[in-house]
Amino acid sequence: MRTRYNARITALGGYVPEHILTNHELEEMVDTNSEWIVSRTGIKERRIVNDAQVATSDLAVKAVARLLDDAKLGPDAIECVIVATSTPDYIMVSTASVVCEKAGLVNAWGVDSNAACSGFLYALTLGASLIESGRYKNVIVIGADKNSAIINYEDRNTCILFGDGAGAVLLEQTTEEEGLIDNVFKTDGCGKEHLIVQAGGSLNPSSIETINNKLNFISQNGRVVFKAAIEGMTQTCKEVFKRNDISSEDIDWLIPHQANLRIIQSVGDNLNIPIEKVKINIDRYGNTTAATIPLCLWDFKNDFKAGDKLLLTAFGAGFSWGASYLIWGKLRGDA
Repeated sequence: MRTRYNARITALGGYVPEHILTNHELEEMVDTNSEWIVSRTGIKERRIVNDAQVATSDLAVKAVARLLDDAKLGPDAIECVIVATSTPDYIMVSTASVVCEKAGLVNAWGVDSNAACSGFLYALTLGASLIESGRYKNVIVIGADKNSAIINYEDRNTCILFGDGAGAVLLEQTTEEEGLIDNVFKTDGCGKEHLIVQAGGSLNPSSIETINNKLNFISQNGRVVFKAAIEGMTQTCKEVFKRNDISSEDIDWLIPHQANLRIIQSVGDNLNIPIEKVKINIDRYGNTTAATIPLCLWDFKNDFKAGDKLLLTAFGAGFSWGASYLIWGKLRGDA
């Protein structure tokens, strides 16, 4: 009989740039104020790359280095790298291939996944499928974005929200009832106009006109996204509960996408999960898009113990959204 494998997280790494962009600094750039930003979003500061030569791959490589150190593994042990990002180094040449080269992952193949803020969860289930197949033993899944490259710092509706960063997890095989247990994902392209970078792709290639009209930057209809995010994340989490015969009382930790503190609080309230069980770091990092969930896992890994039930949920451009349920196992560095 063929062995049935689950994919569990055994090591983590994260990285945010050293440069801090505070709300008070943004007050000097656009018509806003720190009190309003905190009350509406929960963000006090965000990390921003201040070197034009640093790309998304560089953020990811630093997260991978910390992961490998945490795992006590050499780079040649990694067989596959999946990078979730909306800000690839290049339109052609995957960021994953650049990461493999820069990180010395000589035995790995790599591929990118773009589902915006939902990207890490989508990439996580793709990586888990490779582990579950039995064909791969060590897969790294990364969420990384240099959002500062696509932010218009004259647009107060978006520049206050986003930061740069990367988080990575190592997936390995287990025959225990732990690791990634289930996912519920949804996609609806009808929402694309409400959160989008309009230029730079094949439909609307970059040109003098798109640059002058600032179409290469993120644009967002905040009210529509706010409502859809709460509804979508709540819905898919409840569907995970139903499919796995569990309830909010069974969940030890909710790890939500860090887009807006009011969204996070609303989803927690809708699920009857107390705020003490919700992991939040948006106040320090802002919205790092695909990096928010792996950065949360990395930030708070010492709070998780084997057997804890984690609920991960995200909403992003596309629209794309979903929830993942996993049971935490021992990390490689655990005694």
